[in-house]
Amino acid sequence: MESISQLGLSFFGLTSNTAPIARSNLFIQIHEIVFHGKGGYDWNTIYNMPRWLRQFTFNKINDFYQKESEANENASKGKNSNTLMDSSGKINRKNFPNTQKSSSKVNYK
Repeated sequence: MESISQLGLSFFGLTSNTAPIARSNLFIQIHEIVFHGKGGYDWNTIYNMPRWLRQFTFNKINDFYQKESEANENASKGKNSNTLMDSSGKINRKNFPNTQKSSSKVNYK
């Protein structure tokens, strides 16, 4: 395949080896924004978005999900958490007496 420009792809920082990778990365980024944007963005809007704005949007979404993930990990690893099941899936018997029993009587009729 011949380039239309006499300078070729390398003028733009691309070579025949890196152009497919750059294109793939573009489509991956568009997919991530559309998918993790939860319906806030459509493919055409992101594709036609200026590169700097698309990168900004991608980084903001990425930061949000990283912070959410860290918060979930910290909550699950809390020092004061009393759960009935430990991380291996076994019942933690020492926490059974600490569970609260319902004070209201349930009538099954």
